Amino acid sequence: MSAQRRAYDVVVVGAGHNGLVAAAYLARAGLSVLVLERLDHTGGAAVSARAFSGHPARLSRYSYLVSLMPQRLIADLGLDLRLASRSVASFTPTVRDGRPGGLLVERPEGARTAESFRRLTGGSVEHEAWDRFYAEVGELAAVVAPTLLEPLPLEREVRDQVTPGIWRDFVTTPLGETIEARFADDTVRGVVATDALIGTFASLRDPSLVQNRCFLYHLVGNGTGEWRVPVGGMGSVTDALTRAAIDAGAEILTTAGVSGIHAGDGGAEVGWDDADGPHRVEARHVLSNVAPWVLRILLGEGEDPASKPVGSQLKINMLLERLPRLRSGVDPEVAFAGTLHLAEDYSQLEAAYDDAAAGRVPAVLPGEIYCHSLTDPSILGDAAAGTHTLTYFGVHTPAHLFDADPVAAKDLAVRRAIESLDQHLVDPIESCLATDAYGRPCLEAKIPQDIERDLAMPGGHIFHGDLDWPWAPHRTRLDTPAQQWGVQTDVDSVLVCGSGSRRGGAVSGLGGHSAAQAVLASI
Repeated sequence: MSAQRRAYDVVVVGAGHNGLVAAAYLARAGLSVLVLERLDHTGGAAVSARAFSGHPARLSRYSYLVSLMPQRLIADLGLDLRLASRSVASFTPTVRDGRPGGLLVERPEGARTAESFRRLTGGSVEHEAWDRFYAEVGELAAVVAPTLLEPLPLEREVRDQVTPGIWRDFVTTPLGETIEARFADDTVRGVVATDALIGTFASLRDPSLVQNRCFLYHLVGNGTGEWRVPVGGMGSVTDALTRAAIDAGAEILTTAGVSGIHAGDGGAEVGWDDADGPHRVEARHVLSNVAPWVLRILLGEGEDPASKPVGSQLKINMLLERLPRLRSGVDPEVAFAGTLHLAEDYSQLEAAYDDAAAGRVPAVLPGEIYCHSLTDPSILGDAAAGTHTLTYFGVHTPAHLFDADPVAAKDLAVRRAIESLDQHLVDPIESCLATDAYGRPCLEAKIPQDIERDLAMPGGHIFHGDLDWPWAPHRTRLDTPAQQWGVQTDVDSVLVCGSGSRRGGAVSGLGGHSAAQAVLASI
């Protein structure tokens, strides 16, 4: 498959959502843009698919919710995209003194939330602490969110806009210490802590503060931190971005696996292979939407196993004939409408970390359940009444747990995930599963090794590596547009435009936007 030109202003490596964002911005600015994608479709992890034969439901098999994509970016690119709010923020089923119960957090919070806290904890103290805690998170988010589509602010510029206590508790102190100081109830502590662990393997007291950075990214989106469901599934995000890029004049080639980048400060040559053989094209700028670890290989540096990212997640996609009943008696359409926390008490999270750090699949596996079809039934197609999708996301399942025997370790992790759910159900989840056209249960599981195989994300790391603070540390060089936008590499003509950029991670478009702005500022 040949490109239309021999040379382009910009070649984008990878048609994931960030690459498409960059292509759309740059093509709209009048630059010639070529996007090269290894797979036979665009979107990377932001795709929808019919995962189970014989069923029309389209599942978001990898990425599944949207928070960090700024409304301004959506407006800039004229995206035909609708993000729906969930009616419930979270429900956490509990068993205390042999009695089933749970903690319900509404969206927006109201009297039922306050009453749920009172029933669980015996008073109002924890709910008041919750309100204070998230009010302070909101203050920090209100400062950070407006900077995400601008050049990187300096750390002190962000720090000076919030109170010293907020900066101390969320930025410089391990998050676990803050949570332990603010809350007494084990379940409440755990519900707060889980946002620090999605895709991140760390103790809540880790001195590296990687858990703090992950927590911030999960709470800062558009200043509210709300995670919304893309109507039509995650593929609707990709479809909208692909249309925007093509309508702006970008050229997109799929089944075009990039084989190498020969780059200098004045430009680069990009090689790729497809069914017609090898191809090469010249570019003034190359934007890399692959992980930085992969980019170094494409630049000819070779593999470095010691620096390879390590992903940490267990993803299970399910299709149900009906929602299961809960032992607590809570309406399933309420319990599953938001995030259903499983085995995520604070003590359980830390015990699971200790197990995984010692090389064991956690004995009690923490995770979360999402039922997108309660918010967006359109993804079900013409499925029978009562059908629903469920997505499970397990934490503290780093890639190294599956290295020795991936099949057995994966089976064990899936069993323990199901156990963590079934203990709260009247109907075991396997009794609710639909079956596919071959009579098999509609359940698929993906460990980090599967993510690496399917999407070429090294180590199966969904963020392409540990997240950074979304600001420039003290004494950072900000001499070039690439440095100012946090997308620089060691070669001037090559920029990072994906999750591995300074403000990358999640389905946000921030990496693509930052790289596009850096290119435009340099010409």
